[in-house]
Amino acid sequence: MSAGLADLNREVIACRRCPRLVAWREEVARVKRAAYAGEEYWGRPLPGFGDPRARLLILGLAPAAHGGNRTGRIFTGDRSGDWLFAALWRTGYANQPESVSREDGLALRDCYVTASVRCAPPANRPLTSERDNCLPYLERELTLLAGVQVIMCLGGFAWDAALRTALALGETIPRPRPRFAHGRTAALGPWTMLGCYHPSQQNTFTGRLTEGMLDEALFTARKLVRSE
Repeated sequence: MSAGLADLNREVIACRRCPRLVAWREEVARVKRAAYAGEEYWGRPLPGFGDPRARLLILGLAPAAHGGNRTGRIFTGDRSGDWLFAALWRTGYANQPESVSREDGLALRDCYVTASVRCAPPANRPLTSERDNCLPYLERELTLLAGVQVIMCLGGFAWDAALRTALALGETIPRPRPRFAHGRTAALGPWTMLGCYHPSQQNTFTGRLTEGMLDEALFTARKLVRSE
């Protein structure tokens, strides 16, 4: 990891910009879910992780209260992560099909995973002000991850965050403004945005997102990157 990314990650972990999120993440870490009563929760914001030379950036919504907020790594230890990492393994981006802790040996290849909001929000619904407080972290990530060509946005919230981040970095947003849809692509300066339904239980239990659809989105991302 570069010194710049390491410095950014330390800043993210120490962040206390959003009082509502600070209170919630720390309460969850203190009270805990019964199934994890014996574990020490992370209870802090989550940095991104993965291959610093990645050409694919996967942008999620926010950590799960008893997933990333417990384990200390985004998408690790929750059902959404079960789906995502299994798909990353099937499509050649990960060295193993599951992730349960920060020390489980998971390594990503040509892929970096991060979130629009770095703290677990109540009811999985961050406020727009909380999103805006986190956007500067994503701006710096995209600047430091110079190889990124494709931003795969998991859901409409992440899609909007990517558009706002690109605008803050001086890129011009296409007109009409690209709207989120599964499988939709949009050119955004040096990046191609790719929409994908979030692997939340709301989407996977209802069949709105299937394993095949998630795999197809990741294969599409691979096709979109330009070879060096």
